Amino acid sequence: MAAATSTAAYWLAEHPAIVSFRWSPTGLWFSTWAFLLGFLASYVALCLALDAILAALLRRRRPLPLGPLPAAHALLMAAVSAAIFAGTLLSALAEIRDTRWSWRGRSRTTPFRWLLCFPPGTRSSGRVFFWSYAYYLSRYLHAARGLFAVLQRRRGAAARVFAHAASVAMAFLWLEFSQSFQVLAILASTLAHAVAFGFRFWVGAGLPAARGAPVALACQCALLGCNLLCHVGVVWMHFGGVAGGGCSGIGAWVFNTLLNAALLWVFLHCYGKRGVCDDDGGATAASARHDKDL
Repeated sequence: MAAATSTAAYWLAEHPAIVSFRWSPTGLWFSTWAFLLGFLASYVALCLALDAILAALLRRRRPLPLGPLPAAHALLMAAVSAAIFAGTLLSALAEIRDTRWSWRGRSRTTPFRWLLCFPPGTRSSGRVFFWSYAYYLSRYLHAARGLFAVLQRRRGAAARVFAHAASVAMAFLWLEFSQSFQVLAILASTLAHAVAFGFRFWVGAGLPAARGAPVALACQCALLGCNLLCHVGVVWMHFGGVAGGGCSGIGAWVFNTLLNAALLWVFLHCYGKRGVCDDDGGATAASARHDKDL
């Protein structure tokens, strides 16, 4: 057991490629502003155009059959999210272990405050930013859910397309500006997605599930609550003078806050209509089965 734990820690937090990672617009996939803006414009335009075409051709809201593709995608997303969660957790612990010595002269700095508020001048390099980059790449894979929503003719598909586009943009900003609190945000997001997508795969594969279990809704509520607490913590530390010199990436944090507010609106818009958005695995097992039978 100890050997397995040590091996996992090495591959997830101590591998040279992870320790020496550095965010750069050259040498990394999808790391430029031009690519980001081009993808977002193409993704939104494609999904909205496809939604309009299907609405014109199919007067009744009949979904296109996708077969096992959504379930396979859910399994992949669950596995990727679990790996990023484990890697981020181990990397954060390793970073705290290796840098704790530098905090001895800064009485206000604690591991929890470091997780909420990176010191000004923090560069996007090292273990936690490697997994932040992995999380950023996973947002492109996650964006396929918006396309599935369009093809399956779900209500609120356009709102989900914009939500996925905003998620990609936020992950990019975290890396580009070394934004504070991203470690906690990634941990919360990947844990919620691992559970929600695992449930989605379970139901999509036809396996027995508790009828009416609001797994995705519970995960999204927990994630929104965690994000809100993190934002309050950043405000307290940066503007309250708790962190000397402020927090890194506060300008990007303001924009991130606006995007999170938009995502909150999407969430309320969706579940305010009896869970019609069913984003990450179905509002309930019953609704997932119903969608599968349509």
